[in-house]
Amino acid sequence: MAASLAIALKSLFAVSGCLITATVIYTVATEGLPFGKEPVTPLMAATLIDIYIFMFVIGCWVVYKESNWTTAILWAVLLVCLRSITACGYIVLQFLKLSTKESLQDPIYFVLLRRHKKTETEQRRKCSLLTAKILSLALGSLMLGTLIYIFVTYGSPFCRDAFTPWMSAIQVDFFVSVVVFSVWIAYKESSWLSAAFWIIPTILVGSIATCPYIALQLFSLSSQDPIDLVLFSSRNREEIEGMKEPLRQRTSERVN
Repeated sequence: MAASLAIALKSLFAVSGCLITATVIYTVATEGLPFGKEPVTPLMAATLIDIYIFMFVIGCWVVYKESNWTTAILWAVLLVCLRSITACGYIVLQFLKLSTKESLQDPIYFVLLRRHKKTETEQRRKCSLLTAKILSLALGSLMLGTLIYIFVTYGSPFCRDAFTPWMSAIQVDFFVSVVVFSVWIAYKESSWLSAAFWIIPTILVGSIATCPYIALQLFSLSSQDPIDLVLFSSRNREEIEGMKEPLRQRTSERVN
């Protein structure tokens, strides 16, 4: 079952990456570069903000995963420039790195998991849980405020003129990003009902739903928990805590 899941998810992200790549290439070939002929409509601006909120969250995970700042910055730049194309490519790459044993056990867990141990400098530099909570709520509020501002200033952004060729390409970009987060939410939740409760709003309103979900997961952690536990489902957290307990004991002994 787990091996089939690994193959299915690898295929899903590979196809999604190819879809958005083909969409961008086709739109450039037929319409030219973006923001040239077409004006930036309110809907386009809002969707781009939504996508970049998704990319920021994925970028945080990439920084956590990568072993040095050079590769982390390189991937972050690619996320800014190519957005979901890079996100899908990076995720497929992580699935390709899985061993046969990892694919048979729990592929999503091992894809999310950091491969290397943190140095003491990285332990001191880690983001605080409080900062992450505030940031997740702030990003969700930013997106909500953006939509409210557009509705108040311009009226409904969903007019026929708004759906230009480049707007359609950006919408594909958005929905590929939604697929990434929907898979993570499905992995995190213990039942399909609770997963659907969060995935459906994510499809409908994007990061307005996803950011509160992330915040809720962060608030479920205690002040003593490492922030990276938010990535994993409850069934995997005990295993991670078990691996980190000896490190905590050694740190405590040094302090004493």
